[in-house]
Amino acid sequence: MLVYVSREKRPGYDHNKKAGAMNALVRVSAVMSNAPFILKLDCDHYVYNSQAFREGMCFMMDGSGDRIGYVQFPQRFEGIDPSDLYANHNTFFFDVNMRALDGIMGPVCVGTGCLFRRMALYGFDPPRFKEHGGCSSCCFRQRRKIKSSVAAPEETDFLRMEDYDEEKHIRRRPLSDYPSDKNGRPPGALTIPRHILDAYTIAEAISVISCDYENKTEWGRRVGWIYGSVTEDLVTGYQMHSRGWKSVYCVTKRDAFRGTTPINLIDRLHQVLRWSSGSIEIFFSRNNALLASRRMKFLQKIAYLNLGIYPFISIFLIVYCFLPALSLFSGQFIVQELSLTSLTYLLAIILTTSTLAVLEIKWSGISLEEWWWNEQFWLIGGTSAHIIAMLQGLLKVSAGIEISFILKSMSGGNDVDDEFKLTSLIILPIVIIMVNLIAIVVGFTRTIYSEIPQWSRPLGGVFFSFWVLAHLYPCAKGLMGREGRTPTIVFLVRAPRHHDPAAVGGH
Repeated sequence: MLVYVSREKRPGYDHNKKAGAMNALVRVSAVMSNAPFILKLDCDHYVYNSQAFREGMCFMMDGSGDRIGYVQFPQRFEGIDPSDLYANHNTFFFDVNMRALDGIMGPVCVGTGCLFRRMALYGFDPPRFKEHGGCSSCCFRQRRKIKSSVAAPEETDFLRMEDYDEEKHIRRRPLSDYPSDKNGRPPGALTIPRHILDAYTIAEAISVISCDYENKTEWGRRVGWIYGSVTEDLVTGYQMHSRGWKSVYCVTKRDAFRGTTPINLIDRLHQVLRWSSGSIEIFFSRNNALLASRRMKFLQKIAYLNLGIYPFISIFLIVYCFLPALSLFSGQFIVQELSLTSLTYLLAIILTTSTLAVLEIKWSGISLEEWWWNEQFWLIGGTSAHIIAMLQGLLKVSAGIEISFILKSMSGGNDVDDEFKLTSLIILPIVIIMVNLIAIVVGFTRTIYSEIPQWSRPLGGVFFSFWVLAHLYPCAKGLMGREGRTPTIVFLVRAPRHHDPAAVGGH
């Protein structure tokens, strides 16, 4: 049954954007079918393998799968340039990081291509939960009852499936929980004609999407998709893991879902800006992994903490990008004296990181080229979107100021692919490229015109400057534009032309 939902919106009511729309759909589906599983797909994705539904539900309907809150499928994209200069496939994240998280409590929720258990979205505890220290759930409930006498009940109690009468709330139980029917609907159930929805059911479905339905409720706080972040999917998955639910990463032989992704540099950077802004919001909120409950495993907390702090690494990346140029301008290498201890330490770090990269590539099955594309865009994003997201987050938290860094748009033609959106996101990468190029010229010039040329002195700075430029090559290529078009970088330095109609008429 296909149901189109257009929820009520009125001035003065916060409709909570995408997360609010998802919660409205959850409530409507509860009235219409109350199915135990919910699949979420973004509007730019479609089903590529219908058997993926079965594979995802098999995890949850397995004998030990009743503690799985959601099953996340990898995102696969179409229409991307074969060179994939901007790492649009995001292979490293989906084929390395997410698979690694599958060995702890499960992958984080990335939104699209995710199959949820309705009970987990409602804020219930997983069944047969055991406390991290080894105590049973019964002992945990007893301690919680003692705490409830001195603490607010809404802050200490979790919803538990055991607290409800199965006879009165039998429609809320997943189909797999029925002892008499472990495989869901009986054979032939789908061939029976459906009853026409009565007026009462329609009225109830309309009432649950009214703009004031969520007032004074837990929707958006502990029930449904969580509000207050542009990355609501990540926060929702975090809340489930905090309650003790697990997740599963399901990689099918044939892609489960496929979608589209930004193909030009500026749109890709704005996508990364949105993700990193959400991470900053999470870090400065009550959903910070440092405040996670004891139900979440330690390594899972580290994974969520990494998702919250990675934009701050941009500070060190920017410093590292300017250090080689600084050494060429000053004529002094970054490290004045290299002792045996410092060389041993440096060699150990290089070997460790190189070994880790080789093991990741071999274990995940991604190609060396894909790994290199990810490394390149990691530096591009770190020197552009991540630093901007950090500034936005700090201004919002400290002063309550919300700013946008999209300045203007300029079109180089009627083709949408040729449109160039001038944004401050690309200013810092351009500065880094120009400074390192100038530094290389200065280093060579100083050596050539010196009385006694010593080519060994600028060698280290030139090598590391070329290493920085190699990482920023996709950014430079994207700025130069396609062949036959005006290079994008020209727009940054060209003064606008002003035409005087009177002067034209006089000639």
